[in-house]
Amino acid sequence: MKYVLNFFKGLMIAVVVICISFYMVTQLFNTTEREESVVIDDRPSVEEFIGEIAETARDLGADNDLYASVMIAQAILESEHGQSGLGSAPNYNLFGMKGSYQNNSVTLETTEDDGAGNLSTIMADFRKYPSYEASMQDFVKLMRNGVSWNKDFYAGVFKSNTTTYTDATKFLTGSYATDSAYNEKLNTLIAKYDLQQYDSPVKDKKTITVADGDSLMKIAEAYNVKVTSLKQWNQLRTERLEAGQQLNIYHY
Repeated sequence: MKYVLNFFKGLMIAVVVICISFYMVTQLFNTTEREESVVIDDRPSVEEFIGEIAETARDLGADNDLYASVMIAQAILESEHGQSGLGSAPNYNLFGMKGSYQNNSVTLETTEDDGAGNLSTIMADFRKYPSYEASMQDFVKLMRNGVSWNKDFYAGVFKSNTTTYTDATKFLTGSYATDSAYNEKLNTLIAKYDLQQYDSPVKDKKTITVADGDSLMKIAEAYNVKVTSLKQWNQLRTERLEAGQQLNIYHY
């Protein structure tokens, strides 16, 4: 009887060990599967988007008495930095402009603010463009030519009619956008990403080579510029750098 009990006792211990081992192996494989299924966000950064449109905005602003900083901030806000359904390919509508462009349009759901902070959802036709540049040119045309019943409707955003960009963003609130906090959102973006730099011409441009151990912060401090600007000028998605990589640096 003693031997039988010892046998069953040993058998039970063996079963427990096998179960524990099986559980540990299962968890190992599950962990591996979870690690392999991690999705990496490869969407462009805000700085990368700014870098894509900034020089076009600078040129258009300089030629049309407009603040490039405001234009870029509007593009970021209206298009979710080029990632919204309307702002991304194949629509390229950066400013939420309704209607059609060269007989091309797309119908999408949109949220409207009645000016008092009350929101409602409607379906509307929006202009469809072949490129970001076309979208920006069309936006500038609207700012300069106004609307059918008043060609000076947007004159309040012109540099010559304002003291700072904050005057322009305040004017756009209620005239261009129904969002009652539109100017606050634009002003925040302009300050955060140092967009005022695009309201002036470039005075100096140089290209440097990243050395071993360099970081964006270190380079920014050395050249008295901002990290966000470095990312914009070089359309960087992250702050990772590699030795030998070349970076553009601007001064205004």
